Amino acid sequence: MNEHDPLITGVPEHFYVHNEDRGDTLHRSAAESIHREVLALDVRDGDHVLEIGTGTGYSGALLAARAGGTGRVTSIDISDHLTAWADRLHRERRLTTITCRTADGMAGYQRHAPYDRIVAWCTPPKLPRAWVDQLTADGRIVACLPIAEQPSTTLIATITLPAGQPDVEAVTFGGYAQSTATPVDDALTLPGRWVDYHTRCPQPAWISIGWRDQDDPQHTGARHALKLLRNPGHIESYHRGPLDWLSWSAFTVIAGGAHRSIAALDDGRRGIGHTTASSAAVILTDGTILADSAHSPSLASLQTWLHQWEQAGRPEASWFHPYLVPDDEEDLPGWDLRVTTGSRLPANEHRSNAHTTP
Repeated sequence: MNEHDPLITGVPEHFYVHNEDRGDTLHRSAAESIHREVLALDVRDGDHVLEIGTGTGYSGALLAARAGGTGRVTSIDISDHLTAWADRLHRERRLTTITCRTADGMAGYQRHAPYDRIVAWCTPPKLPRAWVDQLTADGRIVACLPIAEQPSTTLIATITLPAGQPDVEAVTFGGYAQSTATPVDDALTLPGRWVDYHTRCPQPAWISIGWRDQDDPQHTGARHALKLLRNPGHIESYHRGPLDWLSWSAFTVIAGGAHRSIAALDDGRRGIGHTTASSAAVILTDGTILADSAHSPSLASLQTWLHQWEQAGRPEASWFHPYLVPDDEEDLPGWDLRVTTGSRLPANEHRSNAHTTP
């Protein structure tokens, strides 16, 4: 299936996304990303599909088209407003093989299980066991999963069940908004998970640190690191051209270990880099480097990571080796997605608390 496939072109995107009765949908997934994930899901004629994240209804309509007249799509969302509107739009098109329900997607939807295919348009904290339990033996899951306990640090994983256990068949770069237990108007300005310190004045800003277990209960270290980045003593531009941000983000999980940090600064500028309780340095999406000083230890570490990343050739998603780690936390049992690489990092390959092969 490609963008010219009748199963895609036959579904009116404009009808769902820019419906004249409902109005434009401001926060939505890009059509190109939806098409990519639907392709990876490999829905077959007659399949029973669970969609987690109803959204505008467009993605559900694509899934219903692929599953055909003998297939069935169950679409769930935490927002009854979204499920009601999507259901109305499907009915206007006389699409009867899709059912929209309001429910917490982390629990799947046991009532209509089992499913041949499961797709999620949100980022859960881990792969929930409920999704795996509700999948058929030859089923497939496509979902956006964190590769570290930090916001916007994800890969899109295709998961199957060889020998009855979940296994990562493939990963690609990409990301979706974090899942939430209740409907929210904006899950992007301030993520709901793994933010260690944030402020709303004069503009929203936040930081997520990999060394949170070393910080105090008042988040003094995170607060000071964010302050250093909002008032940098040193600014420079990266000289190697535009960043491949998704490659850089995934690479720093391996290279950076516990000192990898993400910050969203004034005007929504996003940066990834190295922080401690007394130093900080990040590179922004536009290639601007901010540091507490020109002699910052964090700046030296950031420069080492950038050198390693360039030496590795700004790796594609296939360079990373994904694996699942059981995590049976009581609130949400399941599996954490983690990555490593089969080769040594280039020059200066030392990393702090980097992940190792399981």
